[in-house]
Amino acid sequence: MKLASFSTHEGSSFGVVRGGAVFDLKKRLDGRYADLKSLIAAGAFAQAEHAASEGKGDYPLAEVTLEPVIANPQQIFCVGLNYAEHVKETNRETTEQPVIFMRLPASQVGAGEPMLRPRESTQFDYEGEIAVIIGEGGRRIAEADAWRHIAGYSCYNDGSVRDWQRHTGQWGPGKNFYRTGAFGPWMVTSDEIEPNALMTLVTRLNGQEVQRATTQMLIHGIAKQIAYLSTFTPLFPGDVIVTGTPGGVGAKRNPPLFMKHGDVVEVEVDRIGTLRNAIADEA
Repeated sequence: MKLASFSTHEGSSFGVVRGGAVFDLKKRLDGRYADLKSLIAAGAFAQAEHAASEGKGDYPLAEVTLEPVIANPQQIFCVGLNYAEHVKETNRETTEQPVIFMRLPASQVGAGEPMLRPRESTQFDYEGEIAVIIGEGGRRIAEADAWRHIAGYSCYNDGSVRDWQRHTGQWGPGKNFYRTGAFGPWMVTSDEIEPNALMTLVTRLNGQEVQRATTQMLIHGIAKQIAYLSTFTPLFPGDVIVTGTPGGVGAKRNPPLFMKHGDVVEVEVDRIGTLRNAIADEA
């Protein structure tokens, strides 16, 4: 099942995406759940499936505005330096434990919305990634149990303002400019993607492939990421883990390849779909 957050002239909602249509679950479930995070927290996927099985969709997919899959996550964790090629191109060392940084919800947009290149920099870089959405929360989750804590998977573009990222050894500012990241287009529920499934990630800029990797190439796998993160903090339903970007980022090319106004960037994951966003200069 594909679940998305979206908005129309009637306001924000969430629903099932199927056959080019969106089935509005806020309406069909009589407002029982305020948003997709609430549905996930309740484990109400069977209710969602049943509600979307009746009648036609409520809106054509092309006529809604897609929002970040989880519009209001409590926590967004990002894993850095998690593919060997990316470690090599950055001249860094592979770490025994995952490199973790955080993103803020306001730094994200949904599929089809412009990612904003801030006025303060011309070094706006792409980072295609796979996102994991937590279903069942927990603390000190064992790797062997991690898969049952996943609600689903999505595509992510961890858009990075490189010069601000390099101001100090802490990456936070360069990773959190307003509306520089993208999350979508939807979440594919974990019952459709088996534990430790092979997924292929491809990033394209203006139609040119710039990154390609599979989940087998992750240094720290998804189960380990969940175990590690849940050791130092509880995970909650709707939390997002952005699992790492492969080699090929623009900052490490010769010459560098940064995103500019009018560019189009796509992050495709074969088991999920394609996250597509244009780049626009911030007003």
